[in-house]
Amino acid sequence: MPLPFTPLVAGLPSAIPFVGPESIERKTGALFEARVGSNESAFGVSPVAVSAMKDAVANLAWYNDPENYDLREALADHHGVSTSEIVIAAGIDDLLGLAVRAFIDRCEVAVASLGAYPTFIYHLDGYGCRLSSAPYRNGRNDLDALSDLSQSTDVRIVYLSNPDNPTGTWYTTSDITAFVDSLPDHCIFILDEAYTEFAPEEATPPSHPIHPRVIRMRTFSKAHGLAGARVGYAICSSEIATGFDKIRLHFGVNRIAQVGATASLGDLDFITSVISQVADGRDEYTRLGEELCLPTLPSATNFVTFDAGSADRADKILNHLIERRVFVRKPRAEPLDRYFRVTVGRPDERTIFANRLREILEIIQ
Repeated sequence: MPLPFTPLVAGLPSAIPFVGPESIERKTGALFEARVGSNESAFGVSPVAVSAMKDAVANLAWYNDPENYDLREALADHHGVSTSEIVIAAGIDDLLGLAVRAFIDRCEVAVASLGAYPTFIYHLDGYGCRLSSAPYRNGRNDLDALSDLSQSTDVRIVYLSNPDNPTGTWYTTSDITAFVDSLPDHCIFILDEAYTEFAPEEATPPSHPIHPRVIRMRTFSKAHGLAGARVGYAICSSEIATGFDKIRLHFGVNRIAQVGATASLGDLDFITSVISQVADGRDEYTRLGEELCLPTLPSATNFVTFDAGSADRADKILNHLIERRVFVRKPRAEPLDRYFRVTVGRPDERTIFANRLREILEIIQ
C-alpha cells in the first residue's frame, strides 16, 4: 500500500540541490586531493572562534539559546541596526525556506535568473510554488529582464545574489538601488549577499535605511570558514523579522555554532587575512585562464568562473578533473553551461588544480 504523502510531495522528483564531494568519494573510493568545488573557505576558522567553540563543548548538554541573543546583539552592533532587524537561521538555505513559506502561497510565482542558486528553486518546488526566470546575459544577471518578469501580479518574491553565484560577477549599489525601485509593491526582494566580504565596497549597499520589502541575507560559511556550523542571518525590517519568528525553528542554530559565529565576527584581523588570500588566489586563477585560453569572468567572490567555450568542453574538463581527484562544479543551465567554477583553494590546492587542468587540455584539445 502506498504511503499517504501529500499530492505535492508525491509528485516531486527525487532531487537534492547539491551532490557533495563526500558522495563522489564514496562512489569512486578515492579522496579528493583538491576540494575546490563548494566555495568553502580554504583558510580555516578564526583561532578566536575555535577557542570559544572548544569551551562551549563543555555545555553541550544544554539547549542553545532559542533567541540567539548574543549573536543578534553582536550582528546588530556590527551593522548599526536594531536587534529586531536581525534574523538568525541555519544558513542562507534555511532563510530562503522561511522566505518562501512566509510570502508565497501554492501556485504563486517567484522570479530568479535561470541557473541561479538551486536551493531557492528547491524550496519553491517543495512548497508548490512556480518559478519565472530569465537567462543570464554575458555572464551576469539580466536586471532588466528580471524587473520585467516581476511586474506580473502573481509574483511574490524576486531573488538575486550579488555578488552572484555561480558566476562571481556583481552589480554596484546604484544598480541594485535602481533595480529595487523598479520592483512593484507586491514583491519581496531577497538580496543574497553570501559573498559580500569579498566584494568591492561599491557592490555592498549600506545597512541603513532598511527597505521594508528587502531581505538581505548573509552567511558565516564563506569568509568566516564556518560552513559546517550552518549559521546565516538576515537584515530586514522588524515586521519581516517578526513574521519569520512565527515560523522559524527556534533551536535550529546549535550552541557551538552561535558561540563560534559571535567570536568570529569580532576577529577582524582574521577575516581581513582571508579576504587578502582569496584576492591573491583569484589573480592566480585569472593568469592561469589567460595562459590556457580559458577566459575568466570578473569575480567578487571566493571562486573564479572559467569559460570553456562550450557546454560539451566544460563537461569534459569537469569529468576529467574529478577523475584526477580535483573536486569542482559547473552550472547546468544555458548559457552558463559553458563555464566551470573553481573555489580559491590553498596554494597547494591551486597548484594541483592548475597542473591537472594543463594535463587535461592536452588530452581534449
